Amino acid sequence: MDIKKFNFGINNYLEDRPKLKKFLPQGLTLLAIIFILGYFTYNAQVNMGNRGIVFGFGFLSQESSFDIQFSLIDYDGSYSYGRAYLVGLLNTILVSVIGIVFATLLGVVVGVSRLSSNFLVSKFAETYVEIFRNIPLLLQIFFWYFAALRALPLPQDAINLFDVTYLTVKGWFVPRFLWTNFSILIGSLILAIVAIISISIFAKKRQETTGERIPAFLISLGIIIILPLLTFLFGGVKLDFEYPELIQQSPTIFNFSGGVGIIPELIALALALSLYTATFIAECVRAGIMGVGKGQKEAAASIGLTPGQTLRLVVMPQALRIIIPPTTNQYLNLTKNSSLAAAIAYPDLVLVFAGTAMMQTGRAIEIVSITMLTYLTLSILISIFMNWYNKKIAIKEK
Repeated sequence: MDIKKFNFGINNYLEDRPKLKKFLPQGLTLLAIIFILGYFTYNAQVNMGNRGIVFGFGFLSQESSFDIQFSLIDYDGSYSYGRAYLVGLLNTILVSVIGIVFATLLGVVVGVSRLSSNFLVSKFAETYVEIFRNIPLLLQIFFWYFAALRALPLPQDAINLFDVTYLTVKGWFVPRFLWTNFSILIGSLILAIVAIISISIFAKKRQETTGERIPAFLISLGIIIILPLLTFLFGGVKLDFEYPELIQQSPTIFNFSGGVGIIPELIALALALSLYTATFIAECVRAGIMGVGKGQKEAAASIGLTPGQTLRLVVMPQALRIIIPPTTNQYLNLTKNSSLAAAIAYPDLVLVFAGTAMMQTGRAIEIVSITMLTYLTLSILISIFMNWYNKKIAIKEK
C-alpha cells in the first residue's frame, strides 16, 4: 500500500467533511484517556484482588481509635474515621485562611513600600522580599518551629503579657470569650453587613452618576461599631472572659488550664506560610501599581488628590486587574503548601487522614483519592471566588 496516497485520500476525505475533521481528534483523545484510565483501574483491581484487598468507603464509619492533638470540633478516639477526616479538613482550612489573610495584608504593605520614595522603607521591603522568597518554605517552617518557638520558656516561666495572655513552649494561651445572648449579636452583625453592602452600592452609583463621593468607609465603620454596641446596651448581650491559669499537673509538670491554647505547630505554620507567600503577593502588587500609566497619577495630582488618595482612588482600582490573577495562584499555592504541616506534626488533612488513618486501615487508594479530591475542591473554590471578584472589578467598556 502506498502510504502517501493513503494519507492524501484521508486528507481529502476529511476536507470534504469539516465537522468530522473537527471532532475526530477530540474523540480519539477521549478514547485514549478512557483506555488509559480503564487499564490502570483494571490493573489495580486485579492486584487488589490477588492481595485480598476490598475496595470501598465503609471504613469511614469505623472507630478511628487514635487521638488528635488539636481540633476545632469535639473529637476523641471513639469517633469514626469520617470524623477524623473532618477534623483534618477544618485544621487545613483554618491555617489556609489565616495564611491568606495575613499574607495579603503584609504583601500589600510590602508591595507599596517597595515603591516608596523613602530610601529606608523601600530597601527594607526589598530586603524582606529577597530573603524570605529565596529560602525554601520547609526550612522556614523548621526555623519558626524548632529554632524560634521551641526556644520559649516552660509554662512555669511563661512570658506574661499584661497578666492576660501567656507565651510558652507549649503554645500561646489567650482568654476565651464567653457570650450571653450571642444570637442577638450575630443578628446585629448580619444586619450591619447588609447595611454596609447597600451603602457601598449606593455610594458607587452616586459617584458614577454625579461625581460626588460619599464617605462610605467612615459610615460603614460607624455602622459596624454602633449596631453591635447597641446590643450590649439594650439587647441583653454580655461578654465575659475565661482567663488561662497555671496549674501543677505533677511535681515537675506545669501547664495552663482554661482560656484558649494555640499550639506552636499552628503558629509556626501560619507564620511561615504568611511570610513566604507575602513576598510573592508583594511583587504582584508592585507589578500592578507599576502597570498603571504615569499620566494617571499626574492627572490625579493635578486635580488636588493627595498621594494617599491617588493610590486608593486612582491607582489601586486599575492595578487590581493586574494583581488579582497572579495573586490567585499564590492563594492556591499557600493552600497546597499547608500540606507541609506534616513535617512538624500539625494535624492537618495530610497528617491525620493520609497519614495516621491510612496506616491503620491500609486503604491507600480510597484515602489518597479523597485527599486529592479535597485539595482539588478547595483550589477550585478559591479559583471560582477570585475569578468572580476579578470579573466584578474589571473595567467595562461602554
